[in-house]
Amino acid sequence: MNRYGTDGKRGRRGTTALLALTLAGGLLLTGCGGDDDASSGAKDTTSDSRGGSAPMPAPDRPRGEGEQRYDGGTSSGGARESGEGEKNGDSREIAPDPDYLSTFALDVDTASYGYARRTLSEGRLPDPSTVRPEEFVNSFRQDYERPDGDGFSVTVDGARTDDEDWSLVRVGLATRPAERQSERPPAALTFVIDVSGSMAEPGRLDLAQEALGTMTDRLRDDDSVAIVTFSDEAETVLPMTRLGDHRGRVHDAIDGLEPMESTNLGAGVDTGYETAVEGRREGATNRVVLVSDALANTGDTDADTILERVATERREHGVTLFGVGVGSDYGDALMERLADRGDGHTTYVSTTEDAREVFSEQLPRHIELTARDAKAQVAFDPETVAEFRLVGYDNRQVADEDFRDDRVDGGEVGPGHTVTALYAVRTRSGADGHLATATVRWLDPDSRTPHEESGVVETDALDDSVWDADRGLRVTATAAYFADALRTSDGGYDHGGSLPGAPGLSELSERADGLADRTEDEDVRELAEAIEDANRLA
Repeated sequence: MNRYGTDGKRGRRGTTALLALTLAGGLLLTGCGGDDDASSGAKDTTSDSRGGSAPMPAPDRPRGEGEQRYDGGTSSGGARESGEGEKNGDSREIAPDPDYLSTFALDVDTASYGYARRTLSEGRLPDPSTVRPEEFVNSFRQDYERPDGDGFSVTVDGARTDDEDWSLVRVGLATRPAERQSERPPAALTFVIDVSGSMAEPGRLDLAQEALGTMTDRLRDDDSVAIVTFSDEAETVLPMTRLGDHRGRVHDAIDGLEPMESTNLGAGVDTGYETAVEGRREGATNRVVLVSDALANTGDTDADTILERVATERREHGVTLFGVGVGSDYGDALMERLADRGDGHTTYVSTTEDAREVFSEQLPRHIELTARDAKAQVAFDPETVAEFRLVGYDNRQVADEDFRDDRVDGGEVGPGHTVTALYAVRTRSGADGHLATATVRWLDPDSRTPHEESGVVETDALDDSVWDADRGLRVTATAAYFADALRTSDGGYDHGGSLPGAPGLSELSERADGLADRTEDEDVRELAEAIEDANRLA
């Protein structure tokens, strides 16, 4: 995926070339299968693998009066032609320069933000390598329009920054609201719980036990639970058990958990997936829930070996992974990679309130999947956009030509979720008209049938200032600027970060405090407090 556009002009292509591109795209579309065993794990790849075969153009959209069509494809091998763009009335009929495409797998992780808040509250700045801006941004509720059925709605908006010609453009994706407990499919949950010595620290195992006990009482009678523990070795404490009249067995297993010795994470993952596969239920959502500080120090500590096991079981049996991180010392990178390869997501808990929210509210509500292998592709218009930068998603990048290759791994998303991607975009001087088209592609979780939805944004939709935009965009910008500041390596926290229009932490703290007062939102207040902590420590 190219993160930066260039000032190169769009080339002129004749009718013959356009027809050839359309035919090539059609052939590639018919050749894309849904064979998940051929998945290439794009979420763990940070390089752009463009080249070789021709990427597929985005689907044509019906055009209203004066609306411009913008196809999301490129010429074969990423070759660029020179000359003026060709138009047919008000419609731009050619595909964009490949440098104006941005493609990534969807991500609903939030662990990075939770861990940063924990670190700051303890009087330390987080390690910049643990700061993932997309997880900061996606930690906050958004009011995007929801679709009626499975799939996504697409909302694209933006606002100007204080840097000339630079804007922040937000791509918002939303799934339908979560169904009531009684309407979702049953769940088969295998809890893989770290009981190593480090989990004895207050706020780790004890916190997990309390939350798991509450969750057990809230699950349905037709849900099933298994429990695997690991320290120096792994043990299945409770095989897959239908709750029904057996909640007491589950509570006894949870209450009996005690910290032991070292952390053999590899054994825990291996036994957890074996238990999940043995207890796998057709027609149910089968998921492994890993609760750990992810500090592997015994047995198989090689991340690639552990990850391959997760990926294999995911491909063969459709078992997804939900990672719950705990502890002041936390193996953030390993947990995130495990969840990526396991078609799941991660979160981080540090308080009883966090744990109850995750286990008793989020997990039961989001057990169901509404989309598999979801990817987004944003096509920027070279006539209005000079350059752009995707904020975060560093290890979620997908080669542009793989957008419609359904063998390439994407992200898994459930009901009630929103996904936000933020771009810094420099518009051309005097630019007017179409700015970008965002398309999301996903597979039906049961039939693996592909679906797509698109949204567009024009230059006149950009608000005058990001600080005067609607609540959701202001919160998104504040979270992104905060993550950007924490990733600053030269210590210049009060001179702005690398994002256009970035304020120093002092100014950002004031803006966040005012936003929290106006919104009266507890989550925004916590964001403001975290920024204040960072400003004091910087």
